[in-house]
Amino acid sequence: MEKDELLAFREHWKQELKKTTQAESTGSNLGVTLHSAQPSVTLIGTKSTYFKDRSEDNERENCSDRSGHYDSPGSSYQDQKVKYTSPCTTLEDRAKHQPQYVSIAEGLLDGRTSPLVERIEEERTRRKRQHGHIDCHYNVQPQKKVVRPTGQKLLDQFIQDLNDTNDIPFFDVELPYELALKIFQFLGRRDLGRCAQVSKVWKGLADDEVLWYNLCLEEGYHSGANVSDSPCWKSSLRDCRNTDKLVCSNWKNRVGSISHLQFELGKILCDVSCCSGYVFSGYTSGDVRLWDTHHWDSEASYLRPTHANMDVTLKPHISHVQVNKIVAAAAFDDGSVDVWSTETGSEPVHHLQHLQKVHALALCPDHPTVATACGTDVRVESPDEKGYWKTLCLTQLPKPVDNLRLVPGKQASPLAVASASESVYLLAPGQDQRVLHSVYGHPVTCLDVSDTQAAIGVKSCGWAMNDGGNKIQVYGLETGQLVASVGNSAGDFTCINLRDGPLHLLVCGNKDRRVRVFDLRSGLSVASLYAHHMGVTAVQGDDWKLVSGGGEGLVCVWEMRMAAKLWEMHNRHPVRHIWFDESTLVTANIPDEKSPRGACITDDDLTAHRRHRGVICLYDFSPDLSVQDHVLPICRSNYIESSGYNYNIGLAMPYDILREPSTT
Repeated sequence: MEKDELLAFREHWKQELKKTTQAESTGSNLGVTLHSAQPSVTLIGTKSTYFKDRSEDNERENCSDRSGHYDSPGSSYQDQKVKYTSPCTTLEDRAKHQPQYVSIAEGLLDGRTSPLVERIEEERTRRKRQHGHIDCHYNVQPQKKVVRPTGQKLLDQFIQDLNDTNDIPFFDVELPYELALKIFQFLGRRDLGRCAQVSKVWKGLADDEVLWYNLCLEEGYHSGANVSDSPCWKSSLRDCRNTDKLVCSNWKNRVGSISHLQFELGKILCDVSCCSGYVFSGYTSGDVRLWDTHHWDSEASYLRPTHANMDVTLKPHISHVQVNKIVAAAAFDDGSVDVWSTETGSEPVHHLQHLQKVHALALCPDHPTVATACGTDVRVESPDEKGYWKTLCLTQLPKPVDNLRLVPGKQASPLAVASASESVYLLAPGQDQRVLHSVYGHPVTCLDVSDTQAAIGVKSCGWAMNDGGNKIQVYGLETGQLVASVGNSAGDFTCINLRDGPLHLLVCGNKDRRVRVFDLRSGLSVASLYAHHMGVTAVQGDDWKLVSGGGEGLVCVWEMRMAAKLWEMHNRHPVRHIWFDESTLVTANIPDEKSPRGACITDDDLTAHRRHRGVICLYDFSPDLSVQDHVLPICRSNYIESSGYNYNIGLAMPYDILREPSTT
């Protein structure tokens, strides 16, 4: 099909050229080299270059056509030569009598000024030699160049350009740098690497710092950086990707360091919260501790509660703790709530007192907004621009609050989601409470929210047991309408992770010992893993792995695509909290019994046995094992030490200190 179209185009081109060259058809052969049996004689001296020879041919043909002397067949060559040397018209006059497309074609052939012309000519000469168009033998006389009419030359040149697909003469255009950069910004990493192999000019354009800076931001690296912060953003992106591959491999093989965040004088661990590298914990002694996991050698920060300044003989226990990048909040059994700043001092920046025990505490992930629930009362407080705290919302629900969450990203007007028995409410400052979900006889067992949705675990009981079992209802916060209904389990849903999970995926745990992943777009189950024989108590996932904790104290790491367990770790007491980022995993085993029998020898003992305390484990998969500070203590031990445990982690320098043999 392409050959037929090309032949048809050539014939059409020839017919167009014949119409313009009828007047000069008789005189077009006078300015050429004559061939005969005798030695060849050149009538008119040829030029040294192809472009000059072609320009003279064009002038002779145009002049002969205007003077009319070359049309007589009987005129001698000397007369013709003399007549040819007569002055002719200008180029502008000749361009007026030619068709427009012929003038454009002559301009392209005669006036190319691109630096690629020489390379194109060399490539054509080399190809002609390969195909036998030019004889390179020294014993054979070179062929004589035949000068053809203007229309014939343009046709041959155009056909040669069509046949020679690698020369691309019409793409010889110089674009502005800004326009080329605008085109290249739509390419990815792999496409930019391929473009860099085309030429030096394209390589310089593909290595532009702005392009690679934007790619770093798109992939989530150096989100707060400027273009001038790195001398080579391409290398920075490559290093970040290599680090991610190393961290992913360490996650799968459990290669890294593990440490325990302990506070022996705190007695029994009550609650733990994590956010952006901060680990905040509360104890039965009424003390709280704050760790910054981004600094390996940093010690726990002592945050002094308000009741520490009072003469209180029996300090209240910690009931709930929450932390974000800005503030940390703790609720006590006596109804008091203290708020500290993570950057300044150990004294509270805000204190709140309730008349009863606080049942729920929530903290906005990206703003210092605190929400508390005491019985049926819900209060939302936030500081203003000057740092003065004020109450934004104070409402009373029909039943006691079981779960409370603050919607992330709502800084100007915080939105709270609270569940009470079988109803779920939306609470906004200055607005009446809205009922998001309410079904009689279907109590809510768990709750989690994202910036646009709210996921609710609903228990089916009584007459409603035959409607498909327990489900998870997902509602849109803007419209308040049901978006998806997933799950069909006989057990109760105990935990949901919607805020920290990947987009369109919901991770949940159930009392039936399974961890499930649902796709909210289709409502289908992506993965169902038999995880913990005493039920799932905590879960979190990302785009390729799942981390789950059970009531038996087992922490399991799963590969989502293969639905296979990578590794597991066991500690005493149920796993109540799990949080991880790219390279760090924090798990908390919190005892159910806060006053165990035999926890202390005497009443004056401030410490409790470690089997009753609970434990906070910090797993770090990013450090370099060559650094001595990042090697586990078991890896630095020797034969003299009798205690130790095989963590199934690669040993850097195993037992390098040996006892010398005795000479006796």
